[in-house]
Amino acid sequence: MRDVLLIALAWLAYGLIHSWLAGGAVKAWVSRRWPGLAPAYRLAYNAIATLLLIPPLALTLSMPGEVVWDVPGWIAWPTAVIAVTGFIWSLRWYDMGEFLGLAQWRRHDGREHEGFVLSPLHRYVRHPWYSLGLLLLWTRDLDAAWLTTALAVTVYVLIGSRLEERKLIERYGDTYRRYRERVPGLIPWPGHRLSRAQAQALQQAARTDG
Repeated sequence: MRDVLLIALAWLAYGLIHSWLAGGAVKAWVSRRWPGLAPAYRLAYNAIATLLLIPPLALTLSMPGEVVWDVPGWIAWPTAVIAVTGFIWSLRWYDMGEFLGLAQWRRHDGREHEGFVLSPLHRYVRHPWYSLGLLLLWTRDLDAAWLTTALAVTVYVLIGSRLEERKLIERYGDTYRRYRERVPGLIPWPGHRLSRAQAQALQQAARTDG
């Protein structure tokens, strides 16, 4: 029980720090205090977020135990292939320079210029990378440590996606609200999807409103 609690606390600390750094207030403070560092904020944020994953993952890996969540191989392997393939395939619709922060750093501009882009997967869920990550996480055998990690990551994704959408609504307004009303967040649902034409219309509306 102590080991599980330690892992949960490590993920809680990660979530709090990650959300704090992602908030606009921290970025604004850095921009005011050290204007020259503003273009590197997104790049530094991603680097710090990656490094902060090491402690909770190390704890999880250091506490192996008996499997408490058993997933048959005929489910685990196909879903892993689907999740990884879906992630790689979807990369073509993302501006990875903007996402990583390299574009901001190169042009010496701390502002984000990434547009409202709906990939084919975005027509079914609003957060496809989160969905694929959770699919990969939950369709494998889990011991107590990994089950704790899976639960912690799932809770953080649920909360983090909501916080992220607040910023998207501030940026895209009614266009994103219409998108959110039509498409589910993480789990595809029959009858709740966008056609290609509807997705294109929303992207055009975002460009017009912007």
